[in-house]
Amino acid sequence: METGVGLDASLRLSYADEAQLSQEAARLGYTSIWTPEGTGQDSFQLCALRWGASREVVAEGLATGIAVSPVMYRTPVAFAMSGGTVSDITGGRFILGIGSGGAQNPSSHRALGLPDFSTLSLMRDYLVTTRALLAGETIEYEGEVLTLRGLKLGIDPAPHTPVYLGALGPQMLRLAGELADGAALNWCSPEQIAWSRKRMAEGAAKSGREVGSVKVAEYIRVCVDDDVDVARRAYTKAIMGYALGASVPTERERGLGYRAHFERMGFAEPLLELDRMRERGASRDELVEAFPSELLQHVGYYGRADGAAAAFARLSKGLDTAIVRVVAARRGIDSVLAVMHACKPT
Repeated sequence: METGVGLDASLRLSYADEAQLSQEAARLGYTSIWTPEGTGQDSFQLCALRWGASREVVAEGLATGIAVSPVMYRTPVAFAMSGGTVSDITGGRFILGIGSGGAQNPSSHRALGLPDFSTLSLMRDYLVTTRALLAGETIEYEGEVLTLRGLKLGIDPAPHTPVYLGALGPQMLRLAGELADGAALNWCSPEQIAWSRKRMAEGAAKSGREVGSVKVAEYIRVCVDDDVDVARRAYTKAIMGYALGASVPTERERGLGYRAHFERMGFAEPLLELDRMRERGASRDELVEAFPSELLQHVGYYGRADGAAAAFARLSKGLDTAIVRVVAARRGIDSVLAVMHACKPT
């Protein structure tokens, strides 16, 4: 198993911080640096920056990856151009992760002026076309959502660029097994990782692929501080948006995305109780205090630094790449470094 480190926009890092942390990751023995993407800084450029900085410590530079970029923000051609360029710059040390983002929500379609479509069909179309473009092929493709004709990536030779699919539910996991180079998981217990691998194996069997040929990576959130309650609050704020969503979900919405993911792991009732608190007007701080510690420790770690490595090792079982996704207990780079040192590879 390889160990990467994940840094995101919530850490409010300067570009100088990014460079310093990339070099420290290389010194500590991490093999890769990852970032998610939203509508903020361009993650492809961040990956190139981090790789370049890490070369001050490791000659070939650390591998870099995006896990994941929501597909509705870019076309397959744009993904291939940006991903292929970073792969070319880094000598093939880049992994492109794509995901559905909020594609299952009608509000996301309206925000981008897009029609309704099947999320699964959308991701199938993106996987097929983006991987083909990155492989240097000329595209002739007509899918349920996307059609591309006569397009080819203008980077010759086309650099090797694995494409990972952000996947939680059974259908998306099967699609990853069928078509992707890897799956990017999130907020999983070891049991959920094993469950996910079984769904991926079903997809791999459909396309005649070897099960082990599709890699599995996952962000594992870690927050450390000598004051355990400070770490707990910061970590809880990181998970709440995923587990609860922006508003109390409808019955249909409970069966989608992250809410369905957490309910599959057995946390339907605790989340429903938090929903009832929201309906009664509970504040964010009240929800943080009421959030069940069992759920928090089921999928990540908060606490003192000396307990982080063992928890990370337990949560990493079944992964090809385990990514320490840093949650800072306090503002500033010191909290980030504390997590990186606590979970450094051995």
